[in-house]
Amino acid sequence: MRSRPSPHLAGPDELTRAAALADAASQALVLATSAANDNSGVSAAQLRVLGVVDQAGSVNLTQLAVALHTAPSSASRLCDRLEAADLLRRTADERDRREVWLVLTPTARRLLDGLGRQRQETIAAVLRRMPPDDRAALLQGLSAFARASGVPIAEEDAAQAS
Repeated sequence: MRSRPSPHLAGPDELTRAAALADAASQALVLATSAANDNSGVSAAQLRVLGVVDQAGSVNLTQLAVALHTAPSSASRLCDRLEAADLLRRTADERDRREVWLVLTPTARRLLDGLGRQRQETIAAVLRRMPPDDRAALLQGLSAFARASGVPIAEEDAAQAS
């Protein structure tokens, strides 16, 4: 019979072990999914730009630079390359023509969707090697971790995890 964690507050050793396991899982996820990103033809920095724009829907250059923790000139050069590759489009604000918004192109959407599918397939292959009870426990734990970290969970995912 498996021992269950105690319902009271975790001690420092348990928290340290949990943090180490989460870090190991994070590294495993990065390694398992980096091959898809490496084969995308887009640099890690460019993928980060696409991810920021995807999350926001659209951003201006200043917002992008803040999100990337970089200078606006560096962010602009990244955007130049992405625009040349038909992955990003600059559009003028209808009310203030001086304001330029960055939006994904359909090509970028297809790229990100494909990378997301590849990452999920890679992760699913690992999950299939886990016993069903362990997968269920992982799902519950990951849902709790996401909630505690403030990362939004799709409603469908949250309902299935409960």
